[in-house]
Amino acid sequence: MTYHGTNSWLVDWPDGTVVIDPGSPDERHLEAIVAACRGPLTHILVTHTHADHVGGAAELAARTGAPVAGWRQSADPGFTPDIGLGEGDTIGPLRALHTPGHAMDHLCFLGAGGVIFSGDHVMGWSTSMVPPPPHGDLSVFLDSLRLVRDRGDRLMLSAHGPAIPAPAAHVQTLIDHRLLRERSIAGLLGDAPQPLEALFARAYGGLNPRLARPARLNLLSHLVKLERDGLARQEPEGWRRTG
Repeated sequence: MTYHGTNSWLVDWPDGTVVIDPGSPDERHLEAIVAACRGPLTHILVTHTHADHVGGAAELAARTGAPVAGWRQSADPGFTPDIGLGEGDTIGPLRALHTPGHAMDHLCFLGAGGVIFSGDHVMGWSTSMVPPPPHGDLSVFLDSLRLVRDRGDRLMLSAHGPAIPAPAAHVQTLIDHRLLRERSIAGLLGDAPQPLEALFARAYGGLNPRLARPARLNLLSHLVKLERDGLARQEPEGWRRTG
């Protein structure tokens, strides 16, 4: 689910180096981050509090003395950033952009020259998994995608996968994919309620079993959005269409 692992981005500025998403606590990975810094490590930034992004933050902070910064309302009760960031806050050479949806504490970081570090909000190898509330929110995720699409950045660097040289076009494909999936799920609903598992079997027939859990969460996120939009309803027996 992480492609080849988590990309840890290093950004140099006059005071030293900032790292975005220290990734796992793997010893060799943390050593590589420290060795690659061209100056003192001034800040450790996390795009969100999923384990493959924040797992190595505490150890890297202990080694270097650099503070850890993240969204001011952590979604992980076991993690509190040293520096709580709000929308538009500047940290080192970067500016925080709140992009909830994949995770409600997700941040992108805006760099110089139209470069945006997009974490898991937009990835270079796959669409993001969007869990249902309270951990995620598909409606909010789509709004965050439109926000990023319309910025006009020239280069997107994500936490998983290769660089994205045409961010607006790439993000539009993700929006189109989500809306197409929404229409297909809405088309599965009938007048009689259907259990989630029955809908899952119809929506994701033949899926690799390893992907079943995130796919099920995605399905539930779409159903919650359809209900919010007045197109579906959850009843004790399952989900049905409305209207």
